[in-house]
Amino acid sequence: MARLDSVNLGRPKPNPHKKAGWTGIGKQPAVGPVGVRAPGPRSTGLGSGLVGDFIGDGKHHGGDEQAVYAFQREDLDEWERRLGRELPNGFFGENLTTVGLEVNTARLGERWRVGNEVVLQVTTPRIPCSTFRGWMGEKGWARTFTAAGRPGAYLSVVTPGTIKAGDPIEVVRRPDHDVTISMAFRATTTERALLPRLLEAGDDLDPALRRAANSGSLVSLD
Repeated sequence: MARLDSVNLGRPKPNPHKKAGWTGIGKQPAVGPVGVRAPGPRSTGLGSGLVGDFIGDGKHHGGDEQAVYAFQREDLDEWERRLGRELPNGFFGENLTTVGLEVNTARLGERWRVGNEVVLQVTTPRIPCSTFRGWMGEKGWARTFTAAGRPGAYLSVVTPGTIKAGDPIEVVRRPDHDVTISMAFRATTTERALLPRLLEAGDDLDPALRRAANSGSLVSLD
């Protein structure tokens, strides 16, 4: 059964890799239940969808469409093997470290029930930013991470509540289209030819991804 391995919260720390000055990357597993709610608009809202989680760059991160970030423990284990270093839960900046759930094949608009109350909706893939590159300290990290095509998923909050480590995760809505997190990531980073296919997601397509699909623009990884 798919479940939460941990729920991770970030604390403010200096960020030498971005003008924002502070970051909440390198999150730590929480002890006990954590509140989940829609944070409101980016910049003017609460930032993260998790109560107690810090986001340093509110201009580019957080907000309703990026309220929660999920990454699977199985991929962290693979990166541990490839990099030869320990990667504890939360190290990639993920709020939810999952087990038994294939996050990257989740479809845009897919909904997950986490625990008894919370419902989250898959919105966009994570794009590696300068903070993530600097935090990892691996030469060429953005391109290495991108080449793997397994970025993890941002989620919006449909139904608020509380979650905790060990909670089950159930897919309660799976859209008919085939536009997955992995496809959206490749389309916006390395495979321009896939951009038109994002429109197949219809109303499940995040506005930022819709703009990318219509403009044919890729995200810079420099």
